[in-house]
Amino acid sequence: MDAQATYMFQRNPNEPGQNGSQRPNNGDNGSGGPKRNITSSLLVRSLLIVVVVLLGWGLFQYFTQSSNSGPQDVLEVPYSTFYQQVQQDNVQNVVFEGQDATGSFKTALTVPGSNNGLPSKHFHFTQLPNGDPTLTPLLNQHHVSYEAKPASDNNFFLNLLINLLPWVLIIGVFIFIARRATQSQQNIFSFGKSKAKVILEDKPTTTFADVAGVDEAKNDLVEVVEFLRTPGKFQRLGGRIPRGVLLVGTPGTGKTLLARAVAGEASVPFFSISGSEFVEVLVGVGASRVRDLFEQAKKAAPSIIFIDEVDAVGRQRGSSINSNDEREQTLNQLLVEMDGFDTRQAVVVIAATNRPDGLDKALLRPGRFDRRVSVERPDWNGRLAILKIHSRDVPMAKDVDLITIARATPGMVGADLANLINEAALLAARRNLDSVTQNCFDEALDKILIGAERPLILTEEDLNVVAYHEGGHALTGLLQENVDPVTKVTIVPRGQALGVTQYSPLDDRYNYSKDYLEAQLVTALGGRAAEEVAIGHITTGAENDLQRVTAIARQMVARWGMSERLGTISFSEREDPFAGTALASSSREYSEKTATIIDEEVDRIVKWAYNRAVGLLSEHRSTLDRIARTLRLHETIDARQLREIMVETGAIEAAPLAYRG
Repeated sequence: MDAQATYMFQRNPNEPGQNGSQRPNNGDNGSGGPKRNITSSLLVRSLLIVVVVLLGWGLFQYFTQSSNSGPQDVLEVPYSTFYQQVQQDNVQNVVFEGQDATGSFKTALTVPGSNNGLPSKHFHFTQLPNGDPTLTPLLNQHHVSYEAKPASDNNFFLNLLINLLPWVLIIGVFIFIARRATQSQQNIFSFGKSKAKVILEDKPTTTFADVAGVDEAKNDLVEVVEFLRTPGKFQRLGGRIPRGVLLVGTPGTGKTLLARAVAGEASVPFFSISGSEFVEVLVGVGASRVRDLFEQAKKAAPSIIFIDEVDAVGRQRGSSINSNDEREQTLNQLLVEMDGFDTRQAVVVIAATNRPDGLDKALLRPGRFDRRVSVERPDWNGRLAILKIHSRDVPMAKDVDLITIARATPGMVGADLANLINEAALLAARRNLDSVTQNCFDEALDKILIGAERPLILTEEDLNVVAYHEGGHALTGLLQENVDPVTKVTIVPRGQALGVTQYSPLDDRYNYSKDYLEAQLVTALGGRAAEEVAIGHITTGAENDLQRVTAIARQMVARWGMSERLGTISFSEREDPFAGTALASSSREYSEKTATIIDEEVDRIVKWAYNRAVGLLSEHRSTLDRIARTLRLHETIDARQLREIMVETGAIEAAPLAYRG
């Protein structure tokens, strides 16, 4: 049972561009380029020669067959002449094909103007348009052999297509196989090509108007934009371009969005690639891709290269026993390329990482990544601006208060807020609402921070324990100063918690006092203390509370110097750069005696906080019982109902009221 959840967590749109949108490669990059072009040209010429020869042969065959399809000495006779020859018993046979008819005479006949006036037994004539009804009886009467055939299709193009179609298919298959073979050969040499996505300058992209909540970072990047727009303004005085800008910040703060906004504001080509895309199984591929990427950027200058998650390729060298692996070769090539820039060439490298401490020192020196821009979590004004941007296309109900939402989401970054608005919109759609209401935002926020509701069926005893546990959290928070206001208490199971007490700070906190931390310990242990005071035995429901209390108390002692016994000395363990390798060191920088004292001080602070919680709840037992009964009745109570219970039971509320807009 997670007895306490505070709004102290938090968490951004357009990536067009394909590999095909890169500038054309003229064959001067990579090995074997000119040779492949010559081979392809010869292949195309050979295929054209084969096609022309087959086409000529097909035409020759067609006309030859047409010319040899019948006798050469055919007489063209009028229908009247044919009719007379039938009557004179001189017709041996006749074949009808539509209106055309052919046959042979018994005795050769001469027709003026036909067959050069030579006699012939073969004839051809055309029947009357509507036929002759007396012809068939006449043929039967004179014992002429006759037959009828379907009219032949003399369409030249159709016959040509039928004769050539098999050859066309064979040639098509041959071309397809040849092209596949050529592509396979080219793919052998394409491992070293950069996989960067390219957004050209003529395409609309993100601008600074689409970025909010990181005004300090935007101001740091304005000069980079101005240089890319007007490089001559700086170069005329001998100024050197900022070669690299390193964006540092937690995930979701908008580092990638900022880089796209710089490209959009400067209207220059934008080459985007992830650090992990450089490294492949084959040795040397990463270095080749780095060379190809910088070559493309130089040709498109002024331009921007954006390397996301640069720590994937830029980790500190020497952290591995194998100092000549593929990743280090890629990093070495990246260092060389950034150092090899023409000082007057307008190409800027922007990299993003959330782990700057692990980057190689050579990558961070002046002349490579000259500037380091911190992209921090936004304050409540920044969150309000982010909410306004992401809610532009979402219909909002009149009761939605973005200021309240912004204040209730401390620690959230742009990606978290975008997800919050999306979840609220989906919830409103499931309910068939015409707009997103404040209730949709509240439930979406609970779902993100705590989890979705779970339909668990608890026993009466478990429900009673959960009610007192959450009531203990809420009451200790209300009775103390230096505690964030309690906004809601619920015993509805959500996520992995059987109940939740929510606190919403009035303002963002960047520094924590000792009084505030001690109050946090007391409220976190209020659930366990309530079980002991009201029920008489403890349960496993305080697991998460105990983990949180122990972590806070240990940091107070070892990191923040809040122990009088140890004094103002930091005993925090420093990060080992060789962690996870054979060079890792597990030794601490303090003795076992000091470690024992640290454990004793942590135990002392936790025991003090627990006794303090037990004392507060014992003194206000009636208020605790009232809160527990109300939770059993309504399952969820808000800040207003808690305040009413405090007034009715005579308890004095010490914590400030929650922000209400």
